[in-house]
Amino acid sequence: MDNIYDHIRSFGMSGFLITDELRALEGRFNLELGHGSRSVAESSEDYYPQFEQIVRAEAAEMSRHYELFYCLENSIRKLISGTLEESDGAGWWGSGKVPKNIVEEVDGRVRREVDTGITRRSEAQIDYTTFGELSVIITSNWDLFGAIFSSRRAVEKVMSSLNVLRGPIAHCCPISEDEIVRLRLTIRDWIRMIGGPDTTRGLSS
Repeated sequence: MDNIYDHIRSFGMSGFLITDELRALEGRFNLELGHGSRSVAESSEDYYPQFEQIVRAEAAEMSRHYELFYCLENSIRKLISGTLEESDGAGWWGSGKVPKNIVEEVDGRVRREVDTGITRRSEAQIDYTTFGELSVIITSNWDLFGAIFSSRRAVEKVMSSLNVLRGPIAHCCPISEDEIVRLRLTIRDWIRMIGGPDTTRGLSS
């Protein structure tokens, strides 16, 4: 059953990679391939006419990388929470599975967010963790995650690369074509690590 769930997760990520490739082709050749609507992007030009066209073009280009990383990061959170909940139940966050320093950091982030008076982003503490902390949670519980991943060192390497690549995307900076290729290859590495088929093989980078 676990293998089925792993394949479902990896199939979903592969689908987002394919969508990312299709959007790249649409932008490169000014095509409409019909896999999605441009109405949102087009309407944004009406709402934000004060922004330069070049900035809007960069935003449209970066949005597809953000969407891909959003899906990736949340799938990793679900993988972690699902694995630890299966082991320690619904109270897994406070069961000692998460390193103490991460628990304390998350508590501080939650408190600061509550003190601002804005709506909390989530009721789940794991949604307040950084990408680097997610890697630490996995490797700190290798007795559980070793059944999912074949190599702890590979997980650390891929997660570290993803964390670096995440920076410019999260901070609204354009990334070079080389880093776009690196991002796609690294995500494919992640898909292979969780035992999923690489359905994006053969697509242009």
